[in-house]
Amino acid sequence: MNKDQMKGRVEETKGKVKEAAGVLLDDEGMEVKGNIQKNVGKVQKTFGDLKEDLKDKLDD
Repeated sequence: MNKDQMKGRVEETKGKVKEAAGVLLDDEGMEVKGNIQKNVGKVQKTFGDLKEDLKDKLDD
């Protein structure tokens, strides 16, 4: 697991929590920010996954 995968998972989780808090508190701004943070985390995690796959292929 590389840094991008780990950071992406953390950001995705933080975004999910923030999004849920926004729904619970009826705060649309917080909900949107959480959704954005969640999606940024997904992109970063996917980038890390691709880096890891490429590294594995180059090691073969």
